[in-house]
Order: sequence, then structure tokens, then C-alpha cells
Amino acid sequence: MNSDEKKITTVANNIHNQPGLHFYLETYGCQMNEYDSELVRSILGNHGFIETAEPEGADVVLLNTCSVRENAHNKVHGRLQRLGQLRDGPKKIVIGVLGCMAQNLKMELLENSVYVDLTAGPDSYRRLPSLIGEARDGRGKTSDIDLSEFETYDDIYPVRREGVNAWIAVMRGCDNFCTFCVVPYTRGRERSRSLESVVEETARLASEGYSQVTLLGQNVNSYVHDGRDFAVLIRAAADVPGIKRIRFTSPHPKDFPDSLLLAVADHPHICKHIHLPLQAGSDRILKMMRRNYTSAEFLKLAEHIRETIPGITLTTDIILGFPSETREEFEETVEVMKKVRFDSAFIFNYSERKGTVAKRRWKDDIPPEEKKYRITLLNEIQKEISLDQNRGHIGERHQILVEAPSKRNDSEWYGRAESNKIVIFQRTDQQAGDYIDVKIVKATSNTLKGEITGR
Repeated sequence: MNSDEKKITTVANNIHNQPGLHFYLETYGCQMNEYDSELVRSILGNHGFIETAEPEGADVVLLNTCSVRENAHNKVHGRLQRLGQLRDGPKKIVIGVLGCMAQNLKMELLENSVYVDLTAGPDSYRRLPSLIGEARDGRGKTSDIDLSEFETYDDIYPVRREGVNAWIAVMRGCDNFCTFCVVPYTRGRERSRSLESVVEETARLASEGYSQVTLLGQNVNSYVHDGRDFAVLIRAAADVPGIKRIRFTSPHPKDFPDSLLLAVADHPHICKHIHLPLQAGSDRILKMMRRNYTSAEFLKLAEHIRETIPGITLTTDIILGFPSETREEFEETVEVMKKVRFDSAFIFNYSERKGTVAKRRWKDDIPPEEKKYRITLLNEIQKEISLDQNRGHIGERHQILVEAPSKRNDSEWYGRAESNKIVIFQRTDQQAGDYIDVKIVKATSNTLKGEITGR
């Protein structure tokens, strides 16, 4: 957005400043949605809105939603029904749906849900004060789901909640158009922020005490601004004084540059962890998914990564039960998983998403019982691999970033190693955000157990 467009938008929104109104915000889905919610908090706060911790005390209730998984859809629909009960009181409450689900299901939400007053897509958050004002003024249901070719929100500093990690979206949208994925239709085409704006946000975070930052993009490999690619960007962010750890997600296997691998390998502040989505091990299914690599190419890349960065942690995403996927093709995915030996994996059953090529072109024809068999088996296989990988760390010493008390035991902390693995250790006088040295003494498939020690 150029300066004139920003000025016009700001003037339009200022008409709807409504100081004293309370808003409540819930977030569903990925890290990008978490970051978008932080942008929404900033935008509404700048227009006089006050955030409240409970929906019962709010004038405006907003759900920032995800369209990637069917489970997220079901959760939001159920939540809207429960929130609709707030209308029984005398207070006028505006209920809005934001994000990918709003973008993808606008008509369904506005026409078929009596609970929804407004919808706003990921590129329309600057207009939220106006949309809320229109809904409160009795002008009926309102919506803005226009996709933008330029919006990056790079002039808005997010309002973050407490924590030890800060997200920064370095780009928005996606040009890959994988056939199962709704993101290009809900978040639009790729556009990158300037390197200077990302470094400036990173420096501001460091001045506020954050020492770990995660750079976000649907495909960070595609980042480019003024001729500078993601490898240049991540090095610049990692050089910011006060920043000890830089993470990033997610790259695409089809175009993983050596320059980024070398940045991870040799920069002391870039974490030695790469999330590399496989999705499937069958070449036929990968072609149907429009992933633009073969299983052999993926295996070659994984081997190259491990040779370039010894000890790297590799994690992945898998989709099971894609249309027409045979049992034999599922076994090909199993074989790739066994060869790569990922440290962990997010494994999902395929579910149709409105607007995607896969839904338009192919029937979701894998029976539920077959999907259940496959996801159960692959999770068990990955659990064994994860346990074996984690046991390999027993006896090692790692620096841990303390995050929070353990959910299972108040006498313990949990934190993360540079590898992003969760480590549980005895709670003494540490504080969230501290770095401590621990020796790994025990391992499960999900976590490491450590004892505090000196180097």
C-alpha cells in the first residue's frame, strides 16, 4: 500500500473510532493466524477498542479462523452456536468471523448463520473498525473479503501477548496452488515485506526483551524484495543485537536454495531445525497434489540437508488418504518416512476444502476406516522413529530457552532446545525467557528430560 492509500484508509477508519468498546478475540489455526490476531489487536487498540479476556464482557466477539483442516471448521461452527447465546442479554453484541474461513465461506456464514454479523478476510483487517461500526449502527451484516496485491501490514506493529517467542510474517499469500490447499484462494498471491521493515520489527522485539523470533511465510523460499532473497533476510534478522535464536517456517522442498542451507549451517543464531513438508511418498500422488518434486528428489534433498548441517532436526507434514491413493501408494509414504527418519511429523487425513482443485476434480473416495488404519499405523511408526531419535540425545548437553511451567507438573519447567525439541527439567528459580544448560537424561517420543548443569 502506498502512502496515499494508507492515508485514505486511516482517515476512513478514524471515522469509526469507538473508544471504550470491548472486544474479545479467539484464534484458530496456524502461526500466521496468531500473527494476524496480533495485528488485529493493534488495529483495534489504535481505534479505542479495549481487549477483554472473556466473551461475556465484550461488545465485539471475533473469531480468527483457519480453512486448512476440517476440524478447524467444525470447531468454529460449534463455537459460533455457543457464542450466539450471548445475544439473549440486553447488550448488543457484534459477532465476527475473520481470516481464511471468512474468505472461503463468506456467503455460507452471512446467509446461513444467524450468529454472524460481519466477515473480514486476511487482507481486510484495516477496515475492521469500519465494519464493526456498520454492524453496530444497524446497517445489517457487513463484509470485506477483497484480496490485495500489495497489503503486507508492514507499517503496523503487532500487539503481542506474553511469551518467549515472537512471530513475524515476512510475506503473505502463496503462488504454489497445491491442489489440496485453500491458502492461495484465501490469502491471495505472494508479496514480500521489505528487508528493512522485518529487521526493524526484529530490533524492536529485541528491545522489548524477546530473544527468539520466528519468521513466517506460506513458502519462505519464495521471499524476494528488491533483489534480496530469504537467505539474505534471515541473516540480517539473525544479526540484530539481542536476538539469540531465529526460526523460520515453512520452506517448500521444490526450491530449497543452498544459500539458505548455508545460512542455517554457519550462523550461530539461526536454529538448526528445518520443517520440510513431504505430504506424500508416491510420485503419482505428489503429481496430483501439484507438489513439483518426486519422492527421489525429496530424499536427495533430505540427504543434502543432513550432509550440509550435521545433527539437523527435520520435521514434516503428511496427508493420508488423498483421492485415489492406494494401499501400495500409502506404503510408499511409509518407506520415505523410514528412510528420512524425521524427528517428528504432523500427520493428517485428507479432507475436502471448498474452492480447491482437488475438491473440484476428484472424489474423496478413501473410506474412513481405511484412513483410520493408515493414520494409526503411520503415527505408530513415527512414534518409534521419534523415540529412537530422541534417545540419541541422552547424555548430551543442550542450552534450553525456558518457556513456561510444565502442564503436568508444577514443580517442572518446559523449554526448547535449539532443535525445537521440548525439554522438561526441575523448576528452581528460572524465569520464562531465561537460557539454561541441561544434560539430557531421559527421552520419550515427544519430549526430553533434562537435569540442570553447568557447561
